[in-house]
Amino acid sequence: MKNSAILRVFGAIILAVIAGCFTGRDTAIFEINLLQLYGVVGQTFLNALKLIAVPLVSSSIIIATARMGSDSAFKVLGFKSFGYFISTTVLAMLVGYFCVTILQPGIGQDGSVGQSYISAEQLKVMQSEADQGVFEKIELILLRMVPSNIVQAAAEGQILGLIVFCSFFGFLSAKIDPHASATVLSFFQGVFEIMMKITHLLMKVLPVGVFALIAKVIASTGLDAIASAIAFFGVVLLGLSITCGVVFPVFLKIIGKKNPFQHFRAMFPALITAFSTSSSAATMPVAIECLEEGAGIPSRICNFFVPLATAINMPGTALHVCVAVFFIAQVYGVSLGFATQGMILLMTLLTSFGVAGVPSGSLFAIVTVMTMIGLPSEGIVLILVVERLLDMCRTAANVYANSCCAVLIAQAERQFKENNNVDVVPIQVQAS
Repeated sequence: MKNSAILRVFGAIILAVIAGCFTGRDTAIFEINLLQLYGVVGQTFLNALKLIAVPLVSSSIIIATARMGSDSAFKVLGFKSFGYFISTTVLAMLVGYFCVTILQPGIGQDGSVGQSYISAEQLKVMQSEADQGVFEKIELILLRMVPSNIVQAAAEGQILGLIVFCSFFGFLSAKIDPHASATVLSFFQGVFEIMMKITHLLMKVLPVGVFALIAKVIASTGLDAIASAIAFFGVVLLGLSITCGVVFPVFLKIIGKKNPFQHFRAMFPALITAFSTSSSAATMPVAIECLEEGAGIPSRICNFFVPLATAINMPGTALHVCVAVFFIAQVYGVSLGFATQGMILLMTLLTSFGVAGVPSGSLFAIVTVMTMIGLPSEGIVLILVVERLLDMCRTAANVYANSCCAVLIAQAERQFKENNNVDVVPIQVQAS
């Protein structure tokens, strides 16, 4: 991303904060409510990103899995991917755990804060989700992995099922008649390139989308709202800052052999998109473009790894869930033993892998963990006052963590080929 484009995005953020503070909920010009106008413009930009997510994910995974030239290379990279997923999530979660247990932001807080930020119906939905047993949750994940209707799964944004289907489709498309295989892969290669062209066009209006989305949040929430939950807000931001500013850069430097500052600059458009949209799923097209063109990660890795990581790996969300549960327990004065704390960490790890990559998707995970340790689900209202702002921050952290993992996977692939003399040969897509 060029310096001029970066400056335009920064300018859009500053203007959005100013506009949001002065606008409020009721300001109107020519009988047009500005808050609604922000919402329309921002939602249009968000819809445009979501519009290309499914065809981009489908085509990228099919092309990537078809180009996996060696079963051994595929398995090694697959195991390393999940290893990095678990490692980054556990580290982020532990950072949040130490921050919240050392600083104890919930001690002395008013338990009535945030009562107006959730309805009884919303709380009932969250509670029903949390009341499901462990087997029911595993069953739900398995059913999402193998949907009965792939078109319906795509329409509902069930990325996990889409990934599984497209992985088998792409892998087996390289095993059929060469002429038919070339035709199929040529089609999906064309779809992928068109989706990336659309992504380039969307990047030109990124400052407008960022302005509208952030201005709406500030206008509807207000900066004063942070004061009532400033302790919780500060601890989560501290944890995310340590994770993204210290832990992941160390991984990049030592294991990935990459300059963390250069990588951050390369990923800046994706991070801003994630921050403004609060949706890691909607950020996928931008993240793939940044990794390929900015960070220099091979397309065969980006096209498969980014959708998979978006659906599974959410370290920022795990950190937020962990801090939220301990914070609510502190507010209610509940003493947690070591066994209970261990259960919280374990359940946070497991639930974070199933959180949907949509705005505020972690609230269900928080209520689930709270219910399992006996905390009242009504405690979720204590953090809702700053939920939208923190959602923006942790989504950006998730995207940054996944980009770092992509660098580590690329480095692991190079080492694997050097040690085993494995060549990953691209599938030829010209029809004979």
